[in-house]
Amino acid sequence: MVAYRRNVIPGAGYFFTVTLLDRASSLLVEHIADLRLAMISVQTERPFEIDAVVVLPDHLHCIWTLPPGDADYALRWREIKSRFSRRIPASDRRTLARMNKAERGIWQRRYWEHTLRDEGDMERHMDYIHYNPVKHGYVTRVADWPYSSFHRWVRKGVYSLDWAGDAIPEAGEFGE
Repeated sequence: MVAYRRNVIPGAGYFFTVTLLDRASSLLVEHIADLRLAMISVQTERPFEIDAVVVLPDHLHCIWTLPPGDADYALRWREIKSRFSRRIPASDRRTLARMNKAERGIWQRRYWEHTLRDEGDMERHMDYIHYNPVKHGYVTRVADWPYSSFHRWVRKGVYSLDWAGDAIPEAGEFGE
């Protein structure tokens, strides 16, 4: 079995990508209130700062900063996934392996984690997070995606409302 190595630095900033098992699903935006409640309840019990986040139909990206002396993001993600899964109706198909581990068939088991190295790394990942709905074709302007911390950063004056402009389709992507 593969031994997964995670970089754990107490108090560090981390970039995460967390994905649904069914990449054609839109559960995350259909149940955005349930996802928010799951994240807030875990954040209340085990504090961490959500510096940036974008929720797309089938995956989410976020940047967290953990408190000094704490590096346990794995427990936080386990709890968020579990609480979200318990809040939504059971309609997923479960494999025998998932049933044996008492897992629903909603989330991919693993997630991507990257320890942020410096302020420049943080800025690049924040830009990536906020541009992601445009990259995936959900909107043509970053400001048009509602499930993003972009709006909070606009209010703080970090981004302008028209940051990244309008996405212009490539030649051949204009339709009929």
